[in-house]
Amino acid sequence: MTEKRFKIWKKPTFNKNETTKWNWMCQHHKNLTLGKYIDIGAFTYINASSGITLEDYVQIGSHCSLYSFSTIDNKKGKIILKKNSRLGTHSVVMPGVTIGKNAVIGAFSFVNTDIPDNCLAFGIPANVVRKLNKKEIQKMCEVIK
Repeated sequence: MTEKRFKIWKKPTFNKNETTKWNWMCQHHKNLTLGKYIDIGAFTYINASSGITLEDYVQIGSHCSLYSFSTIDNKKGKIILKKNSRLGTHSVVMPGVTIGKNAVIGAFSFVNTDIPDNCLAFGIPANVVRKLNKKEIQKMCEVIK
């Protein structure tokens, strides 16, 4: 299923309201760097004022928020989601966070610290629950071969 969906993948374009045709939006989209074959769910909000990089095959669930600048505490920093990482629905990523390669963030998580490669993390705040095993990583990587 994923291969078919990604055969016609194109980088998104933004309308005058900084929204895509898939109903997610990005303020300061000139500071958003997108890899290939990313999948961002509807109603996700991205504030890329301090830079956001989404590497190849990143998946972001619907209703997520990525803030490279926080108006609450004035923190700012580039956000990086590394290759094949996944962010569960309704999750929030704060400034300066890097989510590692093949990392999985559970739904409704608040990510305010870096998450290493090949880990499962979730919660408020998100904590690493365990490393993914070799079989789980191989299954995740089948999509990108």
